[in-house]
This record gives sequence, structure tokens and C-alpha cells, in this order.
Amino acid sequence: MTKTPSKKILVADDEEDVLALVTNSLKSAGYSTLNADDGPAALASAREHLPALIVLDLMLPGMSGLEVCKALKSDTATKHIPIIMLTAKADEVDRILGFELGADDYMTKPFSPRELALRVQSVLRRTNTPTEPADTLKLGDITVDRVRHQVSLRGREIELTATEFKLLSTLIERRGRVQSRDVLLNDVWGYESAIDTRTVDTHVRRLREKLGKSADCIETIRGFGYRMHDV
Repeated sequence: MTKTPSKKILVADDEEDVLALVTNSLKSAGYSTLNADDGPAALASAREHLPALIVLDLMLPGMSGLEVCKALKSDTATKHIPIIMLTAKADEVDRILGFELGADDYMTKPFSPRELALRVQSVLRRTNTPTEPADTLKLGDITVDRVRHQVSLRGREIELTATEFKLLSTLIERRGRVQSRDVLLNDVWGYESAIDTRTVDTHVRRLREKLGKSADCIETIRGFGYRMHDV
């Protein structure tokens, strides 16, 4: 019986101890790994090997992690590769910029190796989920076309990341029903336990900015979560 090849993960970090910690954790979880200790090496390795996922430090020498992310997401050959940013920079502005450039998740140092492995598993599971059945969702001026994976606002297409698209689709499907942050983390991000509910808040904030005046349809339920309603 042929053994199924393990998924290949690229780990880019200039701290030798962090690189070893992440690599060993992922290998223990059943993945094979590639290593890079600077930005240009990470970009070259991603383009050459097309890994299943990239764990990317923001503060890399030669080329920052944000620059690497932007370059990969601008290339049709690599834009599908999910990216988890791992960094000591905990400011919200850094998280928002990372998500805006296309990162799928964001972890700050110090971190739990077990949590990182869980996030890798969750990101891979949701990015490998088959395209949902043909369907169109409408709410007010918002139209979600699941076939083309497009969202339009009053007939004008708006650009959403894959996670923002799934978050918006989930909220519209469940319009009128309050969705807790924990439920959204589970159903949109694939996390089986609440890890960091700020992830939900950050994505909702970005989604509201992109929806403009239609953002009023996303109601914040203080201390609990969110609800989508007609406006």
C-alpha cells in the first residue's frame, strides 16, 4: 500500500530557534517542511515548490513578510497558497494589513506550537473545501455569486478575500440570527475551540469598510457576536 504524501509547509523565519520549533511541531503533526531564513529565499522557495501552506514571519531580512505576501498574492501561480503570518508585531494595524494583502491567519509571538498546528490544519481544511453549490445570495444592495465567487454592491464588483467572502456568505445565509464569535470561528475559520475572537472582529471591520453604506446591515451584538439584517 502506497503511503499518502504529507502536505508540504514552507516556514520562513530568521530566528533559528523559532524556525526549529515550528518545523518540529509541524513534522510531529504529520507535515513535511521547507525552511527559509529571509524574504527573498521564502519567495523563491514558494515559487519553486508551491507548498500547501506558508508560515511567514513579518520581520524578515532582505524582504519583509508583507512584501513576500503581496508578491505571492499578485502571482497567479502562487496566489492560491494560504499564508499564516507569525510575528512579534501584535498591533492591530499589522493584522489588518496582513489580512488585506491576503493572509489567511495571523499569530503573534510567543505562541503555542500546538495552537499553530491546529491553525495550519484549520486553514488547510477550509481552503481545500470544494466550491459550494451554485447559488446566489442577496441582501439589500449586496449580491453574492457563489459560482463565480464574486460579490457585487449595487451591480459593482467588490474585492473580498476568501475568508471575507465566506464570512459574508455565512452571515447572509443566517440573516436575522445572532452568530456568536465562537460559532463564526468554527464555521468560517474551521476552529473547533475559541482561539482568538479578535480575528472575527478584525475581519468584520474590514468587511464593513468594503461594504460602505451597506455595512449597516451587519449589527454588532455587544459582548457576543454579530447579526445580519435587511436595511
